Amino acid sequence: MALDTASKFPQAPIVALAGSLTMAAAVGIGRFAYTPLLPPMQETLGWSVSQAGDVASANFLGYMIGALVASILTQRAQRRLWLFVGMVLSVATTSAGSVVVSFPAWLGIRFLSGIASAFCLVLSTAMIIEFLSSHSRSQLGALHFAGVGGGIVVSVLVIELVRLTGFSMFGQWGGLGITSIFLLTGSWMIIRMLPNPEAGGQNGAATATQAKPSTNLMLKKLIAAYGLFGFGYIVTATFIVAMARRLDHAALVEPLTWIVFGLLAAPSVLIWQRLALRFGMFRVLRYAYGIEAAGVLLAGFGPGHLALITGGALLGGTFMGITALGLIAARQIAERHQGRAIGLMTASFGFGQLLGPAIAGRLAQATQGFEAPSIVAAFLLLVGIALLRGEP
Repeated sequence: MALDTASKFPQAPIVALAGSLTMAAAVGIGRFAYTPLLPPMQETLGWSVSQAGDVASANFLGYMIGALVASILTQRAQRRLWLFVGMVLSVATTSAGSVVVSFPAWLGIRFLSGIASAFCLVLSTAMIIEFLSSHSRSQLGALHFAGVGGGIVVSVLVIELVRLTGFSMFGQWGGLGITSIFLLTGSWMIIRMLPNPEAGGQNGAATATQAKPSTNLMLKKLIAAYGLFGFGYIVTATFIVAMARRLDHAALVEPLTWIVFGLLAAPSVLIWQRLALRFGMFRVLRYAYGIEAAGVLLAGFGPGHLALITGGALLGGTFMGITALGLIAARQIAERHQGRAIGLMTASFGFGQLLGPAIAGRLAQATQGFEAPSIVAAFLLLVGIALLRGEP
C-alpha cells in the first residue's frame, strides 16, 4: 500500500482511485445497470413502460432519502461505518436482482439500492474530496467522479459477457453483483484508512458563520436547478436503451449506445472542471445544461441509430460534469456548511430523478413514444439555465 511519507494515510492518487471504485460499483453499476437491463427485464417479467418507470422512481426515492440521511452523517465520527453499510447494501441489492421476480419485491430492492447509492456517493465524496483538498490535490477529484462512467462501461461488458454465455437477465444481475464485490472490497481497503472528521468541523454550530444574503439566494437557485437537472437527464438515462430496442439491429445498438454514454462520462468531469476554471463555474454549467437539453431532444426525436447514439453521447458527456460541478459549486458557496449543502443538492437531484421516470413512463405509455417526455425534460433543463444566470 502506497502511503504518504508524512503520514500514515494513503497517497492522494490512491485515495482518488478508491473513490472511483466506489462510484463505479455503487453508482455506475448499482444505479445505472438498470438501464441496459431494462429491456430484457420487461420481456422476462412482463412489465409495462409505466411499471418500469415506477421501479426506477422507487430507486430514486431511496436515493433522495439516503442523501438526506447521509448529509447528516458526513461530519460524524461513524461516517466510515455508514459508508461500509452503504457498500454492503449496494452489493446485496445488486446481487438480489439474480433471484427477485415479483414487482413489489423489485420496488423494494431498487428503493434500498437507491439508499445504498446515496450513502456511497455522499459519504465517499465528502471523505475523498476533503482528503484531497487537505493535501492540495483537489484536481484528483475528477478521478473520483470518473468512476461512474467507468462503472457504466464495466456493467455493459459484464452484461454482454454473461448474455453470450447463455444466461438470462437473472444471471446478468448476478454477474454484476460479483463484480461489485471485487470493486468495493478494493475500495474499502483504502477508504478505511482515511481520517475521521475533526470535532467542530464544517457543520459545527459553534464555528458557523452567517452567509451573505446573495450567497444564500445563489445556493437556493443552484439547489433548484440541480433538481431540474435530475429530472431532465434521468428520462433519457433511464429509457435510452429501451428506445434503442425499437430500432433495427437493436442487439448491436443497445450496448453500443450505453457504452458510448459511459465512455464519454468517464473523462467528462476533468474536461468540465478545466472549462470552469477558465470561463467560470456557472457559465460552464449553463453551457452543459444546454448541450444536455440538445442531447435529450436528439435521443427522443432524432431519426435512426446515429441520432440516438449522438444524443446519448451528449448526455453522457455532460451529466457527470454537471453532477460534479454542481457539488463543487455548492461546497464553494456554502463555505462552513459544505456537508449539509452536498446533502441538500443530492436530495434535490434525487427528487427530480424520483419524478422523472414515473412521469416519463406514463407519458410514453399514453403517447406510444418518448417524444413528449423528452420535450418536458429538455424544457426543465432550459429552466435550469435561467436559474443559473450570473455568478455568486
